[in-house]
Amino acid sequence: MHLSVWVSLTYALLVLLGTLSQYADWPSKEQQVQVSVFLDIVAFTLLMHGGGGARIGLGLLLAIDVAAGALLMEGRLSLLFASFATLGVIAQQVYAQFHLGLADGSLTQAGLLGITFFTVALLGHVLYRRIQDTEQLAARRQVDIDDLSELNEFIIQSMGIGVLVVDQKQRLRLMNGAALQLLDLPLPAIGKRLQDVLPTLAAWLSTRRTSPIALEKADSVLVGEQELKPICRPLGEGAGAGTLVFLRDNRELVREAQQIKLASLGRLTASIAHNIRNPLSSISHAGQLLAESPQLDAEDQHLLEIIRRNSDRINDIIESVLQLSRRNRANPERIELDAWLGEFCSEFRETRRLSEETLRLVAPKAALAIDADPRHLHQIMSNLCDNAVKHARGEREAVQIEVRALRDPVLGDPMVEVADNGPGIDPATADEIFNPFFSTSPSGTGLGLYIAKELSETNGAKLKYIAREKEGSCFRLSFSI
Repeated sequence: MHLSVWVSLTYALLVLLGTLSQYADWPSKEQQVQVSVFLDIVAFTLLMHGGGGARIGLGLLLAIDVAAGALLMEGRLSLLFASFATLGVIAQQVYAQFHLGLADGSLTQAGLLGITFFTVALLGHVLYRRIQDTEQLAARRQVDIDDLSELNEFIIQSMGIGVLVVDQKQRLRLMNGAALQLLDLPLPAIGKRLQDVLPTLAAWLSTRRTSPIALEKADSVLVGEQELKPICRPLGEGAGAGTLVFLRDNRELVREAQQIKLASLGRLTASIAHNIRNPLSSISHAGQLLAESPQLDAEDQHLLEIIRRNSDRINDIIESVLQLSRRNRANPERIELDAWLGEFCSEFRETRRLSEETLRLVAPKAALAIDADPRHLHQIMSNLCDNAVKHARGEREAVQIEVRALRDPVLGDPMVEVADNGPGIDPATADEIFNPFFSTSPSGTGLGLYIAKELSETNGAKLKYIAREKEGSCFRLSFSI
């Protein structure tokens, strides 16, 4: 049988054994590569010898084998592989020409093949080093990208402004915590179409996409019970780009603008209040002295009563303004609500001359504890109860005020409710009652509920008005655990 046939069969058998050794993971990877390269050199050299020497072109297969060995061995032993391949080709050519007396091929061709092997080995070594440097650079860049991605995710999730990212098909791709809170959406909303989750916002976004000029506008959009002011920015050019949407609570924006105005107004009114107090005290004192005169008739007494009543009203406004301007930071303490409310109700009944039937306390059997500033909590409850006493008086029945301590059935947060049996609040003005200087009473200052809400937020609590089905009003103070 011809030499080439024997070599081919033996080589096929060795390839089969090499495949099985890979599955068996024996010997090691490096040893398998080394053995494979050396066997390839021997096999191709014998095939070259049996096929006619260096002139038949099988030497190029050796060059490929040397290059593959250099890359698989990470640049190591590449010159050794080239040396063995060169020695094999030259030895085969010398043996065929001088020992067997064959004239096929020449030593020049064998030498050129050797030079080719060394060139390929060096190029393979250099190529692997380049690939290795590129992989290391890519790994470092990947670490930087991962760090930047985590940083961006942290920043986006920490933003107080709601952030939404939708793709060209209006599917939600990203949503931060502020957006979840504003829109009251579950986490599984990611990946869903905006039209299915928030149809109002999807319609608004569709109108903005059709008009580039409209992108700069920030109209209010009513999403559920939230009035939002969205602003969208395209993430690229063309119709296939996604859209970045910023969401802010419109009421929060109005509240911030109001806070800025009130901060300036507070400094001004505090200064004015100090300057008004002295002449107001003189007017009140002069009115008291004049009221003691025996020569005053009924009409003069009526005029003095008007002076006294309006002086007291101005003094109440001054006290409220000074109290608001001197508001300090909260110093929270652990407060047991049932015991604290019991003491407060007793004190409030005594100072306002109310009976236990007029002001009732309903406390749960289980103890409720909160963290709040006792001074601020006392001021909040005083304002709410004073407001209830003022507005609960009616001609048909006596005043009834109920202070309830309870726990939120869903979240489990402690709550305090102050309910009365008055005529209630007109739904048209219910959203205005917490605004400063808003009052439905001619003698009111309009600062009681505003101060109570500000102090609540200072202590991390929420104060809101709860409409009752029947007559009466209810204010709920919710604390977070």
